[in-house]
Amino acid sequence: MSINAEEISTLIKQQIANYDASLEVSDVGTVIEVGDGIARAHGLDNAMAGELLEFSNGVMGLAQNLEESNVGIVILGPYTGIKEGDEVRRTGRIMQVPVGESLLGRVVNPLGQPIDGKGPIETTKSRPIESPAPGVMDRKSVDEPLQTGIKAIDALVPIGRGQRELIIGDRQTGKTTLAVDTIINQKDQDMICIYVAIGQKESTVRGTVETFRKYGALDYTIVVTAGASDPAPLLYLAPYAGVAMGEEFMYNGKHVLVVYDDLSKQAVAYRELSLLLRRPPGREAFPGDVFYLHSRLLERAAKLSDARGGGSLTALPFVETQAGDIGAYIPTNVISITDGQIFLQSDLFFSGVRPAINAGLSVSRVGGAAQIKAMKKVAGTLRLDLASYRELEAFSQFGSDLDKATQAKLNRGQRTVEVLKQGLHKPLAVEKQVMIIYALTKGFLDDIPVEDVLRFESEMNVWLDSNRPELLTSIRETGGLPDAKDMNDAIESFKKTFLPSESK
Repeated sequence: MSINAEEISTLIKQQIANYDASLEVSDVGTVIEVGDGIARAHGLDNAMAGELLEFSNGVMGLAQNLEESNVGIVILGPYTGIKEGDEVRRTGRIMQVPVGESLLGRVVNPLGQPIDGKGPIETTKSRPIESPAPGVMDRKSVDEPLQTGIKAIDALVPIGRGQRELIIGDRQTGKTTLAVDTIINQKDQDMICIYVAIGQKESTVRGTVETFRKYGALDYTIVVTAGASDPAPLLYLAPYAGVAMGEEFMYNGKHVLVVYDDLSKQAVAYRELSLLLRRPPGREAFPGDVFYLHSRLLERAAKLSDARGGGSLTALPFVETQAGDIGAYIPTNVISITDGQIFLQSDLFFSGVRPAINAGLSVSRVGGAAQIKAMKKVAGTLRLDLASYRELEAFSQFGSDLDKATQAKLNRGQRTVEVLKQGLHKPLAVEKQVMIIYALTKGFLDDIPVEDVLRFESEMNVWLDSNRPELLTSIRETGGLPDAKDMNDAIESFKKTFLPSESK
């Protein structure tokens, strides 16, 4: 076979014409140690804090400790396939998650990957999980209520759009139920919800997702979950992924509610990472920056100014206490970052007062600004009434002879406690809350037997829907209280039709 010189020269010319002289430089390091989800690599001198790094087997890592001789890397996935001497390369990208409308109704992990079996998420947008909180000039005061549908919260410790309200209490006191009911109540309220489940059993998260689906709340909700069996880095990242997804909506002028369930487990995961990265331990073995861990997350909740589109991001962080100790390290940290707390007490929960909200230790620093005018008027004295009832109740156990005024206060207090009870997954529209609290504070329930109070409320709601819907419409649309005469007439008319249980 003869090769013609002309053919050879043509081939060489083609090769020269197609030759691309661009030089690609990438930083590559070598793994010098790996174990427990942490790797150390040598040679990544230009790596950035929080940068994504790629191992030779395709698993991603997050640069955390930037030391003189090596970089401490948190491995985001299975670490058993990574060994000493493996290559690790910089990506030049800070950790990001996909964002946008296409995530609504989906269950994703903290990396934004779907885990609900419904196929890939079609979105081209992404946001860094760490970003600066809006500055003072970009914000405005919280002035719009976020209706939870829970009487004890909307009346006593109201939450506004853009607020950070801590939900705190021992395990099994109904914390998650409060958040689930609040999300269910956002239907048709122009609110996007993000539920971040941190360190929960997969079966528990599945049950919560099914509850959302049952009540039609999944359509406007994103569920971000890092399960109890997931590695610590994913538990640490989950809240940041949730808030990044929420910020995309907030900066586009929409209203978002983000629930972090719960931050105690995130702090424990972060403690595990920090100790493995050999950062010095502090109080209770938590690293010194555990306060910053939560503050840089919760400060991103805001009510934006009109110039920035007027969107809002409301945060409901959860913290679990041990034996009701709200003076512990993580609880006090998060209390000092948030705008108030709702404290759920085990004793109340087990005595049948549900939601088990302790009115004395629960507070909202936004207060009346987060209530409609009607609720502010009718619920003004409710907290004081409840506090004085609790005090009198303690004293009355020691003495049998009570004067009439004390007896009347105790009777009213018993009915107040009863009115503030609420069934599971039964959020109540604000106009119906106003009507029952008005009936309570104006004395219409004083002669109703305590065991009949909740039945009185539910039957009154049905009666008002059928006979006096204009009263409810007026409260809902104007936010003000209708004429007292009309309200009194309506409640008295219903009361005539109500049969106490003994006369049934």
